[in-house]
Amino acid sequence: MSKIRLLIDEDVSMGSRLAVALRRRGYDAVAVQEIGRVGLSDEEQLHYAVQERRTLLSCNAKDFIRLAEKWYFSGKEHPGIVIAKQFESRQFGAILRSTLNLLASLDAEEIRNTIRYLQEFQ
Repeated sequence: MSKIRLLIDEDVSMGSRLAVALRRRGYDAVAVQEIGRVGLSDEEQLHYAVQERRTLLSCNAKDFIRLAEKWYFSGKEHPGIVIAKQFESRQFGAILRSTLNLLASLDAEEIRNTIRYLQEFQ
């Protein structure tokens, strides 16, 4: 059972703050802002997530659901995509708790090639 490793997309407000908070709690999480990947296409971010075996956390449901479907029908695999609703800074604690619940509930194999919604883990 391997732990989920997260790549937090640039459209997650306070993505770097979330990554830091998760790392402080022992989880492997990075935000694209921290690793110089801002401005790349969604597909480039997903390719990077595959290379690094990282589940992608994004608020961009429309594009990533479409991309996951495209990959499914072309036989490409990915380490999972988690969709979160956009949130404001006052909601940071709730997003952190939901992300921690997700990471405690699933392992890397269980989330592989799936799309999950962060609100499932409130």
